[in-house]
Amino acid sequence: MQKPVIRYLHLTPDSDLPALEGLSQFKAVLVVEADVAEMTMWDTSRALVAAGCAYALAWGKECEQWHDAIDDAYLEATNYEDVPEEQRVMTTWHEDEELSEVFWFAKHRAVHPAHELRETLILHIADTPRREELEAEYRDA
Repeated sequence: MQKPVIRYLHLTPDSDLPALEGLSQFKAVLVVEADVAEMTMWDTSRALVAAGCAYALAWGKECEQWHDAIDDAYLEATNYEDVPEEQRVMTTWHEDEELSEVFWFAKHRAVHPAHELRETLILHIADTPRREELEAEYRDA
């Protein structure tokens, strides 16, 4: 049995998402602590879907809009057609929850109907990084 992998990526509000290499069928927890331009949101959402994000959880500023952007990126990537269950991207937003609750949900309840998601990407969009703190909070969830 493979051990779950946690990855952390910090982005400032105006930085581009780097290539997401080495990931496939993963969970992404978006921790959005800064205002982000709409085009950056859309580009980031498209990149997550293209990289193989199978389950995305959005928390923080404009989390419902992030949820919608990822849903739209998924629909765009599939040409708005019905696709098999294993290709679907699950999305949730967590507007009224503490981040610790979102991490718990991501770790224990966010499952995909067709894939075992062993990798979790914590995508942290903020002015300053908090890698150690967020990784520890996720591990403790």
